[in-house]
Amino acid sequence: MRIDKYLKISRMVKRRTVAQEMIQAGVVRLNGRPIKPSSVVRVGDVIEIAFPRRILKVEVLCDDEIMVKKGKEAYAILEERSVSLDDSTI
Repeated sequence: MRIDKYLKISRMVKRRTVAQEMIQAGVVRLNGRPIKPSSVVRVGDVIEIAFPRRILKVEVLCDDEIMVKKGKEAYAILEERSVSLDDSTI
């Protein structure tokens, strides 16, 4: 499944276009690498998202759209930390 679609159906972002914009801005990484919105997500992959005030790192548990919509957990949080706006480590 495409990562932009995965971010939307797993409810990490509200809209697919927002996911695409975040990916193009470079704030989303897949397995530690910069990606494109069309990059494919597989079970076991690690996604890191740098939101404005927090960094979220998750492991993909399910990449089946139907199962996620039925309530299966899509991801497991590996790390979540708050960052200040003046933090230059992002």
